[in-house]
Amino acid sequence: MNTPALDVIDEAPYGITTCDFLPENVNIKSVLPCLAWPQRGPWSCGEAQRSQRVAARPQVKSASGPATTLTDELLAKEEQYKLLNAELEAKTADIVRQAAQLMREQSEVLSKPPSPLLLTDMEDEENVFCIDIYQATSLRFANFSVDFSPTRTSHIDDLAAEESFLARTIHSMEEKMTDASSHEHAVDDESNTGDGISDAQMRVLMAKLRIMQEELDQLSSEYYKKDDENTKLNAKIKGIEEDRARLRRMTSIQQTHIENHRALANASAKKCDGLQLQVSALKKETEDLRRSHKQAAAVHSTVELRLNRALEEAERLKAQLNKTEQLNKVGTEEHQSKEKLLAENKLLRTQKEQLIVGFKKQLKLIDILKRQKMHFEAAKLLTFTEEEFMKALDWERP
Repeated sequence: MNTPALDVIDEAPYGITTCDFLPENVNIKSVLPCLAWPQRGPWSCGEAQRSQRVAARPQVKSASGPATTLTDELLAKEEQYKLLNAELEAKTADIVRQAAQLMREQSEVLSKPPSPLLLTDMEDEENVFCIDIYQATSLRFANFSVDFSPTRTSHIDDLAAEESFLARTIHSMEEKMTDASSHEHAVDDESNTGDGISDAQMRVLMAKLRIMQEELDQLSSEYYKKDDENTKLNAKIKGIEEDRARLRRMTSIQQTHIENHRALANASAKKCDGLQLQVSALKKETEDLRRSHKQAAAVHSTVELRLNRALEEAERLKAQLNKTEQLNKVGTEEHQSKEKLLAENKLLRTQKEQLIVGFKKQLKLIDILKRQKMHFEAAKLLTFTEEEFMKALDWERP
């Protein structure tokens, strides 16, 4: 009795844990590519969270009529997708129940090794199934890689293509599941060596279940992406409508401004005509003023000549007057200098007399001072003799 080898322990959708066992002679590499899929998308969290997510998304209402009809169509498509998702969930739950039942029924026959021929057929079938799934997913991603146009017709065509692709995918999955179930019943009717194939088919069913769940999650994520894009486009449509209304208001305002500017232009044209007439009249006046200015310039030149001659005569007379004044000044200056000399002579004579009197007084004072000096010296000598006499007297005393 050969012990089964532990292959993969994975968490299946909807909280069901599967512990898959394969015989030792089964190639594990042929099964792992079918199970190596990315993590589940946003729809694997349950109906309650999906409803909360749908309720949490803002519903943008456009101001125009076509945008409102577009949102109604989107809501209808959303309801259809919800129904399709509910059907897919019911089918996946049924498949999970069938797989669990098969696991319980075939737990005792896992110890029996299957025949090499059946194992090779099973591996070929799994490889073909993996290739089909890869082609289907690549085709689906190629279909969804088309740019999403913001126009109404392209949006409706994309929704219709997505709906038809989803229906085809579900139909192909149902056909594969029916083929797998029929193949399972055919293998169960064979010999005891073929009992081990049910475990491989169960693995294939679980792989198909995972693939279906992943595709469902991917479709749901793409649906949410499309829905988010629709909300963004609705918001853009609303902004465009607001911009269009604002531009219409601006154009009306600009039109009124244009009319006002036209009226102002007409008024300015009329004013320009009037000013042109005034300019012509002013030109005539300037011509008359130029003529009068020329005449005045001629008269002014003659007057300047006469004035220059008169100024020359005045300068000549001024020169003669200055000469006579200078001569008169010379005579008056000589008379004044003579009078000054006489006055100075008198002053000098008086000063001379005063000096003579002063000299005489000074001589008298000098004589008096000499006498006083003589008397002072005599008195001083007398004081010296008295002191010497007193000293002599003092010396003589013992």
